[in-house]
Amino acid sequence: MALQVRSSRSASMRKPKEPEANRSRILSAATAEFAARGYKGASMDAIAARTSTTRALINYYFGSKERLYLAVLERVYAEIRDAERGLALDHLPPADAIRRIVEFTYDYYVGHESFVRLVVAENQAKGRHMKRFPSLRTVNRPIVDMLGAVIARGQAEGVFRPDVDPIDVHMAIAALGMFNVTNQYTFGTLFQREMGSKGDVPRRRRIVADVILRWLEPVPAV
Repeated sequence: MALQVRSSRSASMRKPKEPEANRSRILSAATAEFAARGYKGASMDAIAARTSTTRALINYYFGSKERLYLAVLERVYAEIRDAERGLALDHLPPADAIRRIVEFTYDYYVGHESFVRLVVAENQAKGRHMKRFPSLRTVNRPIVDMLGAVIARGQAEGVFRPDVDPIDVHMAIAALGMFNVTNQYTFGTLFQREMGSKGDVPRRRRIVADVILRWLEPVPAV
């Protein structure tokens, strides 16, 4: 009888109930922890405490701290890419479509500071962990394809310059949008300007869109 009880307990430990709900809770807690402390500073015990679970259960689902961290990166990148799919740009003129992408991206960074902090943390780690997870390139390809399609329409209509690389455009949008979050304390303190969600988001979002669109305009012939 005792052997049956032990076997039942072992089976329960091997196969926790509600696995998807457990994974989701762990990922949410890990996102907050890694965003706040980076990979090195993050504590598996703190993640376990956030979810009222154990390190053993976390390892059951993810195998190791690094694999959990990579799962967090995959999740946060997938979330922004999924959100971008709802932009519905096909009916918009190319310039309006670009403006919509810029506005969405700027707002997303403001509303998801944990995503921005994770990107910064992985850059501080020189992309060491991300390099071991090449499938992230596939996760992030849709935004380049989306921009490429809009740019191609603009080029066909003669409203965008012909020498534009969608990855360059994505880089510029991300750089100008992230600065508002990543530098909100240093730049804000030096120049006495509210930044991040406390700043004049509509105005600065409009400036970023104007900068990108001006860059995309055809260069006048000399």
